[in-house]
Amino acid sequence: MTNSLAPETILERERQSRRQGSGLEAGDLAGRWRLVELWSREGTPLPRQASALAWLGASLQLTPHGEGDSRALEVGNAVRVGGLRLQFRGEGRLTGRRPLLRFSFQQLELHLGNRLLWQRHLAAPAPGGEPFFALIARGMDGDGPWLLARGRGGGLARWRCP
Repeated sequence: MTNSLAPETILERERQSRRQGSGLEAGDLAGRWRLVELWSREGTPLPRQASALAWLGASLQLTPHGEGDSRALEVGNAVRVGGLRLQFRGEGRLTGRRPLLRFSFQQLELHLGNRLLWQRHLAAPAPGGEPFFALIARGMDGDGPWLLARGRGGGLARWRCP
């Protein structure tokens, strides 16, 4: 069972992150993070959407890369149904003090197990139009590591890294 963070704790972490930055670096983000909780821009919990995405195995894979560039990441976002996995792959970069994880996807792939069935190149987003996550905090509790971030659309998400 996933422990939920209290709304007051989340908001305080976000205020602290805005004032002082989260201190997160690419190495802190490494892993396959699975989505466990969502909140709307207004702070309303979205348990049905979170449950649906958890059932689909929604995950965010972050892998530091780039010789001598400690802010570069490979980014993968995937959902699964049985043995099928639909995955977006691309690159990201940490920017600013908070920091923001700005990213864009270059590939869309469909896999059956480890076999690539289909792949398509994606057009780059317009300058300044790329998605991002404002990284709020990373912590640890009895269920392991968690990560909080607010997306470009204003929603808030919490992931776990098993």
